[in-house]
Amino acid sequence: MNPFDLNHVTRAVANTRFSGKLTHFATIDSTNIRAVEAANTGAVDGTVYVADEQTAGRGRGGHSWHSAAGDGLYVSAIVRPEMGLAEALWLSLATGLAAQRAIIETTAVHADIRWPNDLLIGTKKCGGILVETGTHPGTPARLRYAVIGIGINVNHDAFPPELAALATSLRIESRALASREALLANLLLALDAEITLLEAELHDTPRGTPLLERFAAASSWVQGMRVRVDEDGGYTGETVGLDRKGFLLVQGDDGIRHTVLSGGVRPE
Repeated sequence: MNPFDLNHVTRAVANTRFSGKLTHFATIDSTNIRAVEAANTGAVDGTVYVADEQTAGRGRGGHSWHSAAGDGLYVSAIVRPEMGLAEALWLSLATGLAAQRAIIETTAVHADIRWPNDLLIGTKKCGGILVETGTHPGTPARLRYAVIGIGINVNHDAFPPELAALATSLRIESRALASREALLANLLLALDAEITLLEAELHDTPRGTPLLERFAAASSWVQGMRVRVDEDGGYTGETVGLDRKGFLLVQGDDGIRHTVLSGGVRPE
């Protein structure tokens, strides 16, 4: 494993909210755990933690995240946007767009985005997003911070048997090693741009519409995908877009138009 060149990333993001705020760990329990702790004790907007290895990496819904040493990108960023808790989903969607763009720019591999937080190449998962939030004690409807956690399988050449049919990496798909430093730099540049754009779009009417349109254009899962959904006892149907809050809409085979609130969307 080559040492991670944090200076390369630091130079690349010098003109963003992340400038001078990057910390690298060889090993950590979870970048998100550490970032949430820091956010609750006053860490500033743009603070970033990146690790070569996580011993307790986790994804959405409390699922564990396979975090092989030196092969993946494991990063968490603290942001303090002026937005409401109800709009936190938009940060996940914006992060998906940033990650998709960074992967393409770094490796020329196209990753799809499965609503709301999975990065896929073909049918296999190559990355995931976990956004955790905190609110102001006096105004619980307003965000005090959001921790954006991103894990991407970069240079894995194989996975444990239980994951082999479900997971892939940028190396496997591109048949070449990828620079984790270049990927992180591109990711942070794209994330800074997406968050800045989202903050401006919050003043539009209706709020957030351009983001939802960009996400719908970037994800094959938003429209016309046959899916099985775990919510409400489980059902099947076809995706028919996003509602104005960013939740996925599915026209169920039961005749009901469902609003998916918490993920668990799989191909039928």
